[in-house]
Amino acid sequence: MSDYLLHQPEGFAFGYTPITEIGEESLDTGMNFGIIKMRGGEERDLTSKLESACLLMDGKVTFKWSGEERTVERTSIFEEEPFALHLPPGCLASVRAEADAEIALNQTANDKSFAPMFFDKSNVLDSEHRGKGLLDDASYRIVRTIFDIRNRPEAKLVLGEVVNFPGRWSSYPPHHHPQPEIYHYRFTEPQGYGHGELGDEVYKLHQYDTLKIMDMKDHAQCAAPGYGMYYIWAIRHLPGDPYTVPEFTEAHAWAKEDGAQGWQPSVFE
Repeated sequence: MSDYLLHQPEGFAFGYTPITEIGEESLDTGMNFGIIKMRGGEERDLTSKLESACLLMDGKVTFKWSGEERTVERTSIFEEEPFALHLPPGCLASVRAEADAEIALNQTANDKSFAPMFFDKSNVLDSEHRGKGLLDDASYRIVRTIFDIRNRPEAKLVLGEVVNFPGRWSSYPPHHHPQPEIYHYRFTEPQGYGHGELGDEVYKLHQYDTLKIMDMKDHAQCAAPGYGMYYIWAIRHLPGDPYTVPEFTEAHAWAKEDGAQGWQPSVFE
């Protein structure tokens, strides 16, 4: 097993399961990333000395922070828009599970102060049908950018989701950036799978896997036919070098231009 690809084939137990941790010896992303699973009626403190992003993946919860609260429910990460609470370091916050629930927690160090914000479909930065009409829709996918430097300039994190349709590609054309990134995967069926590129290496991706993307490696993904693939993407800004837009690999950059179409075999004519 590669240090880049982290497997969790049995899923996650109730409580908090760390997947990556700040300062780990192998391929340190500078981010804590893990999964919180809660039973209905349970409450959990979210206060931390780190910047934190809490993304609801499944279930019904009540988030509380700075005298505010929101009760939200999500039953499908594939079909429904995200709910996420973004917190500065030291902000008092908690979450109560109104029913069994699962939350993805992403954290990093940040010495800046900013206002906490709750994100839903009314204020996520983008939810776009990217790649539609290009390359016979071979890389058509849904990209949800919850926040990045444009709407959270004091943050050190970027957070989003991708819904990769069966048999199609995402994160395409291949691209790279110096900022470390994490992809965390789920599939529409437990036996579903896909493939992810890291430079010239290709990894088979399964339910509950997490991929570390580092060292300016190109990364593009595809889902096996018949299986929808979802992944969280979380990026950490580097000091003096925040993430803005990736650099597309020059040989394949044409594939993102308006009207891009590749070879058409005559058998389809």
